[in-house]
Amino acid sequence: MTDADTSSAGRRADDPVEEAGALARRVAANVEEVIVGHHDQIEHILTALLGRGHVLLEDVPGVGKTMLARSVAASFDGSFKRVQFTPDLLPSDITGVNVFNQKTQEFDFRPGPVFANVVLGDEINRAPPKTQSALLEAMEETQVTVDGETYEMPAPFTVIATQNTVERDRTYELPMAELDRFMKKLHLGYPGQDDEAAMLDRVVGNHPIEDLSAVATLDDLRDARQAVATVTVEEAVREYVTRLAGYTREHAQLGVSPRGSIALLRAAQARAALSGRSYVVPDDIQTEAWVVMPHRIQTATAETTGVDVVSGALETVPVE
Repeated sequence: MTDADTSSAGRRADDPVEEAGALARRVAANVEEVIVGHHDQIEHILTALLGRGHVLLEDVPGVGKTMLARSVAASFDGSFKRVQFTPDLLPSDITGVNVFNQKTQEFDFRPGPVFANVVLGDEINRAPPKTQSALLEAMEETQVTVDGETYEMPAPFTVIATQNTVERDRTYELPMAELDRFMKKLHLGYPGQDDEAAMLDRVVGNHPIEDLSAVATLDDLRDARQAVATVTVEEAVREYVTRLAGYTREHAQLGVSPRGSIALLRAAQARAALSGRSYVVPDDIQTEAWVVMPHRIQTATAETTGVDVVSGALETVPVE
């Protein structure tokens, strides 16, 4: 790691895109002080952060979804809030509520936990759709409207949600309007034997999350996002994304939306920066397509999944 990689808060490198990639690599190394064996998933979360997206972590309980989200949030010096989704949670418990102030004889707005730089929605599918919908405006427009008043979210703003894949009789399906707002949907899976042994070694005594400190500032993240937005996407690459999305629409009941195409481009820009490039190549698109596209696709039969459709698209649609 170079001195530029560990530069103090706010310092800019000569190449902003390279500095953005260095930031992601620095944060990834910090997260891996806590999380063992999920390097690819960590990179996917960080490219989502740089690409101004939100992340949905779906898996069985106990594989480290919440700890991964906490570790990423702790690597930045911004605000972090956790919302434990439950069946009795109300939308106002997330967005906030107006409370009458007897001294001023006026209503004061008390912000909910959604007003943070990183918001962890833990087991988001345990709450009914009405409560889940409280996140829709914030995730898409970075604002919240309460009683006719609109409040801006802090910048940067990212939602990392976890979803329970078991106990289906006690959870609710996420509506497509909400799924489509997540840039990526990731799965962790069980660790390998060696990784699990290393994890157990780390948690003997104090948990490593307790000693994890921030290695980047919010200004660093804002600068990195601006730099990633300048990564070049040639017309041929944009047309490739359009053809991939078109394939999913032709081969599924519900294909990838234009929002999904935008998410794929932004994720690919971040992937290019992580790789030290200031331009997107088809490999970036193909790497990100597996986690950006499948959850946006609905198939007509249970025998075919979104992953199957994306696999067909990547195998069939030519790179021109």
